[in-house]
Amino acid sequence: MRLPRHVHGTRLIIPIECAGIPPDMTDAKWAEVRPLLPVPAWFQGRGGRPQVYCHRQLLDAIRYLVAGGISWRAMPADFPGSGRVYAFFRRWREHGLIAEFHDRLRGKVREREGREAEPSAGIIDAQSVQAAATVPSASRGYDGGKKVPGRKRHVVTDALGLLLAVAVTAANIGDRDAAAGLLTRLRQLHRDITLVWADGGYTGSLVGWCRDKLALALEIVKRTDDMTGS
Repeated sequence: MRLPRHVHGTRLIIPIECAGIPPDMTDAKWAEVRPLLPVPAWFQGRGGRPQVYCHRQLLDAIRYLVAGGISWRAMPADFPGSGRVYAFFRRWREHGLIAEFHDRLRGKVREREGREAEPSAGIIDAQSVQAAATVPSASRGYDGGKKVPGRKRHVVTDALGLLLAVAVTAANIGDRDAAAGLLTRLRQLHRDITLVWADGGYTGSLVGWCRDKLALALEIVKRTDDMTGS
């Protein structure tokens, strides 16, 4: 385990477990994660330069940053340099490797639960969350029903609650309005899905639109805590 880190250049030391920050990956976790990582182009003889740091170090650094809510420049000195870590993150984001890695991990979890790697059904829902003061006013709104000013996250998960697709809008955007684009993207990403469950907020013409445009059954159901499916 990595030693406790200095905080913002002071001499105060906080154990990472107490700070709510995940420790570095264990050897056992890394053994599971490593085969699922996208293979660098240089390793396959497709150009590019070999990386000085291994992916394990870089992933641990990103996990630390996300969990701690710190800036790139506040990265502790015992990690690779913040510029190098950010370049790794940006390259993965621009080439879609973050989504690819996430999808591989999700498939592994599903198989461990005795299911097919690709789901055949999903669940759509939305949640309004209050935005921080730093969020630009152009991307904020007011959800009159929930009485929440801020943004709204629209999410499709599988029956295990694992993420399949997500969209973030201003809070004043209706669930049905955002669902059309989100479900279209879902069908593009997951061709095996033919059924999506939704609550009463998605009733109306959206049901027929999904059937006619996406060949997707949008089934309106009452909320329940014991929903099962594939």
